[in-house]
Amino acid sequence: MGSLLSLPVSRSRVGDLSETSQVEASKRLRMSPNYHDENPRLISSLPDEISLQILARLPRIYYLNVKMVSRSWKAAITGPEIYRLRKELGITEEWLYILTKVEEDKLLWYALDPLSKLWQRLPPMPNVVYEDESRKGLSGFCMWNVMGTSIKIADVIRGWLGRRDALDRMPFCGGAIGAVDGCLYVLGGLSRASAMNCVRRYDPCVNLWQEVSSMTTGRAFCKTSLLNNKLYVVGGVSRDRGGLTPLQSAEVYDPDTGIWTQVPSMPFSKAQILPTAFLADLLKPIATGMTSYRGRLCVPQSLYSWPFFVDVGGEIYDPETNSWVDMPAGMGEGWPAKQAGTKLSVVVNGELYALDPSSSLDDGMIKIYNHQEDAWKVVIGKVPLHDFADSESPYLLAGFLGKLHVITKDVNNDTAVLQADLQNHMSPSSLTSSSAANSASQKVDTSVEAETDIWKVIASKNFGAAELVSCQVFACAGAK
Repeated sequence: MGSLLSLPVSRSRVGDLSETSQVEASKRLRMSPNYHDENPRLISSLPDEISLQILARLPRIYYLNVKMVSRSWKAAITGPEIYRLRKELGITEEWLYILTKVEEDKLLWYALDPLSKLWQRLPPMPNVVYEDESRKGLSGFCMWNVMGTSIKIADVIRGWLGRRDALDRMPFCGGAIGAVDGCLYVLGGLSRASAMNCVRRYDPCVNLWQEVSSMTTGRAFCKTSLLNNKLYVVGGVSRDRGGLTPLQSAEVYDPDTGIWTQVPSMPFSKAQILPTAFLADLLKPIATGMTSYRGRLCVPQSLYSWPFFVDVGGEIYDPETNSWVDMPAGMGEGWPAKQAGTKLSVVVNGELYALDPSSSLDDGMIKIYNHQEDAWKVVIGKVPLHDFADSESPYLLAGFLGKLHVITKDVNNDTAVLQADLQNHMSPSSLTSSSAANSASQKVDTSVEAETDIWKVIASKNFGAAELVSCQVFACAGAK
């Protein structure tokens, strides 16, 4: 043993042993209960002001791991100062948030950082479940779980025709999704046919769900949109003694004050001119979408009588006049519909786009609205979609990083985020009016499409058999 210890050691080996000893000593020091008290700085050799400047410049995708370095680092990452610095530095990161539903009806959120192509799973989202108020003697929600439902909006619409027994057995469904001021919101929903007004907020700065101020009206399947840094909610359905009733009311949430304020109700003017009282009683007006476009809220509308629905144009809300006006005829009549109750649209670089499913099971089209001509025009004649007849939302539409994206599942259950190269594809010759496209089976210059790689997969993830439900895009920069 003595001879072994007396063997000569090379200088490099000595350096390795010295570094190893220093690492072990540093590790033992960090594990010491008095270490943080004696070394309160985030980085021992730097003032905290400099350390915070360094942490503020880290991509947010790494914050979950950085929080595990120490208690002081966790406090810094979840505190307001670092996000104030990010806001001052102009550091904003747009992330895509996707809501999925697994086989057991659980709702799960995933977030994608499109720059690093890394995914993050959000904490479980609590949903409200109402108990029998007459039995419990309570006027609010009583318990929480993470359950969703496989019930589709079609099942809700059937409730207008008298199937109230099915509605009474209905678990939680119909929560709306919105985003404002760097946070994700889940609003309202139905639980055992009771329309809820509760609101849950996910704050990515602290990676937590919290309860915030409730809406003034309980509603489900409502539509949301962001305008002037305020979250608007319109329409949806509520429950009264006669069953489910469509809502014309609207309200707005100000994240700075945390207060909901009512705005004028949608007039549904075209629904008021039905020829007979019978049709007026049979056909139920409902908002089928909402998009913030050119400083106003555009709300397409339809009349429903299951299983039929008729588009009746829509209405536009102007926040400056605090009033509604009829939507231009071309915009309302040509707004593509994904299915009864939903019209997918998004604004990218100030342009309004919509996804229009074709009669085929495995493709679709992208249309753009020309406000000067009041017409929708085909800009991409083929979107690589797949048929998922049993899925509520087999594809979603989103805009981030200044580009249009379609989220869809392929035959292998991989969820792909497809990015459209519109800048190189769009040209005056490739734009076809909606009427001409419909009359000619939506023909577009296929030779141009063949030469141009329009769609590119920027990220993908296998969620198993989970279905797509909804998505939101927002940037997290400053503290709330």
